[in-house]
Amino acid sequence: MASAPSVTSLADEVNCPICQGTLREPVTIDCGHNFCRGCLTRYCEIPGPESEESLSCPLCKEPFRPGSFRPNWQLANVVENIERLQLASTQGLEVEDACPEHGEKVYFFCEEDEAQLCVVCREAGQHGAHTVRFLEDAAGPYRVGEHPCREQIQKCLMGLRKEREEIQEIQSRENKRIQVLLTQVATKRQQVISQFARLSRVLEEQQSVLLAQLERLDGDILKQQEEFDSLATGEICRFSTLIEELEEKSKRTARGLLTVRWGLPSPPPGVSGFMDIRSTLIRCETRKCRKPEAISPELGQRIRDFSQQAIPLQQEMKTFLEKLCFELDYEPAQIALDPQTSHPKLLLSEDHRRARFSYKWQNSPDSPQRFDRATCVLARRGFTGGRHTWVVNVDLVHGGSCTVGVVREDVRRKGELRLRPEEGVWAVRLAWGFVSALGSFPTRLALEEQPRKVQVCLDYEVGWVTFVNAVTQEHIYTFTASFTREIFPLFGLWGRGSSFSLSCREGTVSLL
Repeated sequence: MASAPSVTSLADEVNCPICQGTLREPVTIDCGHNFCRGCLTRYCEIPGPESEESLSCPLCKEPFRPGSFRPNWQLANVVENIERLQLASTQGLEVEDACPEHGEKVYFFCEEDEAQLCVVCREAGQHGAHTVRFLEDAAGPYRVGEHPCREQIQKCLMGLRKEREEIQEIQSRENKRIQVLLTQVATKRQQVISQFARLSRVLEEQQSVLLAQLERLDGDILKQQEEFDSLATGEICRFSTLIEELEEKSKRTARGLLTVRWGLPSPPPGVSGFMDIRSTLIRCETRKCRKPEAISPELGQRIRDFSQQAIPLQQEMKTFLEKLCFELDYEPAQIALDPQTSHPKLLLSEDHRRARFSYKWQNSPDSPQRFDRATCVLARRGFTGGRHTWVVNVDLVHGGSCTVGVVREDVRRKGELRLRPEEGVWAVRLAWGFVSALGSFPTRLALEEQPRKVQVCLDYEVGWVTFVNAVTQEHIYTFTASFTREIFPLFGLWGRGSSFSLSCREGTVSLL
């Protein structure tokens, strides 16, 4: 029941500061205080020193204009609710048992309006022509054990409980899937950190090796530059000496050109004087000019071949990327077709990695494992966990089709095989010109390109079966399931001349 002190405290909060009673038609002035409309109107009419254009608030004395107060409808609703609570508390009623309009106890129920009524509501004209019953009588048919309707209630309860259990099972399964994914992400994180740490060490080592080789090349270039400068300087000095000698003799007379002169300060080694002009010209004409090279051919070749030193680094990077993608991606599965399950119209290759459709039945002994109506074949080995991938190369003739996917170990082998998840089959069908996802209802997929190589990726723990165009990496379709039994790759084929072959992997598929 509503507490009288609590109702009283609420009523005190909605009193008018002027009349000290409950607010009636509350209005708000500029300073934010609330008053009864009548009280504030009378207050504004009282003559005083204030001008008519500016009055002061009775509480805070803030000025306000007489025509500026506004109705406070929200506060009016609060006052109305408080009064209703006061009325209910004085009559000893729970708030829920009191009529929200009149505050009286509710006794009746109107079946047409589906409304609870008090005595005043019942006497009102709007319910006069309606079927009005006592609350207990109206609720009787829905009480368990008091009316035949209890069977309907029990049935509804059973249905609701079953649906709740299904939702709980879904919640449990999805939470397990989430935990598996979180574990996979954590593992991938460690793999990335480990692989990049290793790559960092390799890069530092390769950097040191390449920088050391560049340092040696730098030293060899400087050494050959020094030798070249020394040789070039010697040649320049010798040519300068000949030039000076010729310039000196070009100034002599005819007799002086043909006379040997002795006693010059610096005669050539082993000669006591300079020869005549003929000897000088002979030395100039017979002297061969040596034109040194700054960089030897061998050193030049070493500089040009330096880029070859980066080949080991390229190989290391390629190995790193392949190893990283291998660890982050699905594990390539070595798949071989199982001839014990193959339909008699499928011709398998000797290595059991290719199949071709033929209208001619093969002489295959019947067995419980063999498909007898669906032209399908299973892989020899199934999976009970892990993440696996394989590629199917499809070659169809006009009108042919190929089915690719996975099935439970107990999939139906005899009679008609319904290709849908409810029967334990998760697959897509590639036909001439279109691709369909074989769900509960086949769905034609809108793809940018008709796939000829399909990569199938199975994540057993998470329950994902993903199909990807192995050439363009375009996502085709993903099934979500909950696997509890062994799962086998499935292959179906139709159309004379149509065939398929298997490979472990075609490129890298990112499914993170």
